[in-house]
Amino acid sequence: METGLRSGSGPGLCLVCWNVNGIRARGKRLLPLLQRLQADIICLQETKVTRDLLDEPTAVVQGFNSYFSYSRGRSGYSGVATFCKDSVIPFAAEEGLSGILANQGGTPASCVLEGFSDEELRALDGEGRAMITKHRIRTCGEEEEILTVINVYCPRADPEREDRSHFKLRFYQLLQARTEALLQEGGNVIVLGDMNTAHRPIDHCQPGELDCFDKHPDRVWLNGFLSCPSELSRLDQANEISDPAPGLGVRGGNGSGLLVDAFRLFHPSEREAYTCWRTSTGARKTNYGTRIDYIFANKSLAESILQDCVLMPEIEGSDHCPVRAVLKARCVPADKCPPLCTKYMPEFAGLQQKLSQFLVNVQDSQVVPEPWNNPGTERRSQPQVDPRTKEGKVAGRRTGRCLMRGRGTRGKADPRLSGSLLRFFKPAPASTSPALEVRDDLRLSSQVALTVGTHRPAQDKEVNQDTGAKEQKSESQAGFWKSLLKGLPPPPHCSGHQEPCLLRTVRKPGSNQGRQFYICPRPEGPLSNPASRCNFFRWAKAT
Repeated sequence: METGLRSGSGPGLCLVCWNVNGIRARGKRLLPLLQRLQADIICLQETKVTRDLLDEPTAVVQGFNSYFSYSRGRSGYSGVATFCKDSVIPFAAEEGLSGILANQGGTPASCVLEGFSDEELRALDGEGRAMITKHRIRTCGEEEEILTVINVYCPRADPEREDRSHFKLRFYQLLQARTEALLQEGGNVIVLGDMNTAHRPIDHCQPGELDCFDKHPDRVWLNGFLSCPSELSRLDQANEISDPAPGLGVRGGNGSGLLVDAFRLFHPSEREAYTCWRTSTGARKTNYGTRIDYIFANKSLAESILQDCVLMPEIEGSDHCPVRAVLKARCVPADKCPPLCTKYMPEFAGLQQKLSQFLVNVQDSQVVPEPWNNPGTERRSQPQVDPRTKEGKVAGRRTGRCLMRGRGTRGKADPRLSGSLLRFFKPAPASTSPALEVRDDLRLSSQVALTVGTHRPAQDKEVNQDTGAKEQKSESQAGFWKSLLKGLPPPPHCSGHQEPCLLRTVRKPGSNQGRQFYICPRPEGPLSNPASRCNFFRWAKAT
């Protein structure tokens, strides 16, 4: 698989997208991971973090400014995050696609989006699936332009839930509407992330029948969203783009869209270029997956400053791999981060009120230890202040003491409510003192030892008889349980490789849920690959 930049390509603005399948577990390893990606703008999907679960090591990373979008309804679900180097500070950031969540500098939804109700927009943006950042860039001609980066994690269509298929299509339509509105405003747009759809048959390890594949609603929308790379005549000539396998659907959309698939623009016929694999079947070992992670760019940007786009399968740590694109441009950083930046959150900016703020420290010079708590310690002198005066009330507050008022004690402190916590614990009775118990045990053991020493032969014989009886009984019980619980029989060998099979359990709801079965131990892959799994399958017998 091609992973390097084209020859002659120089340094530029680098963007990376990656579905990390959870960000919280990375902790202190997050900074080295971001540094390894060697990118200026890093867009992560499926962070699985909500506002209450976001911790400081994840939110505030040295050298980066970050922007998170969270699910409003489910904890540990969905979520995206955009990390920008401090040299690439955006001048605006917005959570969601519609601008309806918080509208931090974003365009109100009613101005650009038609056909969506406010309730539907809140639902579509309520799962934390989009983050928009806006940057100022300069190209080779030193012309300053606006680049909008849309980081998305598109929903997955559950085939058993029709409502989620509809939700996914509506999310696609909302993404397209916002992209069109941004392009109409001027500037460039890059959409990148996990689209959860393999675009063409060449992007899928098991495309099936081509007619059915292309007619899927998700792909019909994607074909309209993307432009065909052949429209970019200059790049066609430079890269000599051709279609050596017409039946694979190598090219992009039908030409009516606004964006271009950056990877296929430079690698139109590269096969087995996948970004996602099933980890449960070990399919990454045989490169048996799908390409569902993309970087899309508007056509004018692709013709002028898009330098290359590559996959990064060497980066592990998720069931997806990153995708990287380079632009012949440099960023003009903003003077300060947008308000949505995580470092401005109260819990990370030092503005969050803590319980310690409401507590008053008691100074050592004002503490009066009780004589029955500290034997042999003298009382420390205290200024004689009349509690009835104003100064006395202030002094009482400074020492952290409360003047308890009750029946018959008005204006006086209750001595029972002061002193050390130790006075609530009483010493153990003498009869249960641990030291006495130890001495009694030692005395009793010595008496037993003397008794045993005088009658040892007879008692040894009885002990040996008891031990033998117990061993016979234990062996009998062990044999009984072994006969009752025989355990699983040895696994059969698969027919393709004659290797011991793996035992699996059906998780999918249905009549077979909970049943166990045997399959080939090798990873999933194409049948043409001898290292991949054979078709062996056998139900395990119920015990």
